[in-house]
Amino acid sequence: MDLIEKCINEAENVFIGTYNRYPVVLNYGNGMYLYDVYGKQYLDFTSGIGVFALGYGNREYVLALKNQIDLLLHTSNYFYNIPSIEGAKKLSKASGMDKVFFTNSGTEAVEGAIKLARKYHYKKTGKTGGEIVAMDHAFHGRTMGALSITGTKKYREAFEPLIGGVKFAEFNNLDSVKVSINENTCAVIMEPVQGEGGIYPATEEFIKGVRKLCDDKGILLIFDEIQCGMGRTGSMFSYQGYKVMPDIMTSAKALGCGVPVGAFAATKEVAAAFEPGDHGTTYGGNPMVTAAVSKVFDLFEYKKVTEHVNIMGQYLYQRLSELKDKHDIIKEHRGIGLMQGLEFEIPVKDIISAALDMGLILISAGTNVIRFLPPLILDHKHVDEMISILEQCIDKLNK
Repeated sequence: MDLIEKCINEAENVFIGTYNRYPVVLNYGNGMYLYDVYGKQYLDFTSGIGVFALGYGNREYVLALKNQIDLLLHTSNYFYNIPSIEGAKKLSKASGMDKVFFTNSGTEAVEGAIKLARKYHYKKTGKTGGEIVAMDHAFHGRTMGALSITGTKKYREAFEPLIGGVKFAEFNNLDSVKVSINENTCAVIMEPVQGEGGIYPATEEFIKGVRKLCDDKGILLIFDEIQCGMGRTGSMFSYQGYKVMPDIMTSAKALGCGVPVGAFAATKEVAAAFEPGDHGTTYGGNPMVTAAVSKVFDLFEYKKVTEHVNIMGQYLYQRLSELKDKHDIIKEHRGIGLMQGLEFEIPVKDIISAALDMGLILISAGTNVIRFLPPLILDHKHVDEMISILEQCIDKLNK
């Protein structure tokens, strides 16, 4: 039995079976590439599902973490610490929000955003039961609250009853949102670019229309920027590309570029709805993860990451469009920046598996869509390498 087989067997014996893992045991990473325990190289076009924006092994990032570990790894939120203050200041500046709450993950950020919206509604109206309008095919996480506003039934039905007071509207259909709103609605939540739902960017008409509708009705607008934020679409946060501001936003994934950290942020007025005891976390915002957050924002600015994403996003779009035009099996190409997708006429599982064998890591969004979420440091040669491997896989499938 070789090492990979041994590791997989041991993992299956001890892990709860919630993932369909690839038969790969990864050992280390460098830049755009990951390496398994035998040293096989993989070009990574998933970045840990949108996490490793700065690629693997960035020395400045690693040293910032090591230095903080030597100083203070964890305390509690009964005390202040400098990294969390610096991280919050930089997130506020980058997002345009006033107040920040650090969490351990994206789904926890969504949970906090839901609670804040309902508390704001309660303080404003004196009524409980504030309703939330979410979008069909949206994905916000797998905890009970986040799952309740995730717009794909197959994720929800086995765990019902979930939290009540949730309605689903059709993404990019403003009339659908209008008819879902009533006097009890406290918030509308949406991803400016749907990720798990198939890589669907909001239209400018829709996102601005929802903002105006929320303003007219006194309803909060929540943007979930967990996957599409942190430079992925060419703006630091994707709503900035639309020139629309939320009342609450959520962030995670590339916010920490590898450490488990998320956040929700809000305007000063909305944030004031929370009082001591309304929300909390043991690990959220500890010195280690917020030192990472602070360094990530420094490196994004220093390396001009958003400018690079705009350049490389155009090149990736061009190459994927060329690929679509050459192959009838590809139904549609959509996306923005370095968050793009190819929709196929068939399930993409076999294509992704073949690419993995050839040293390319890809993931799907649903059954028929290949999702492209590379580290934001990629260059033209990496796009060309990916296209070459992917085309070979498509050609083999067509034979």
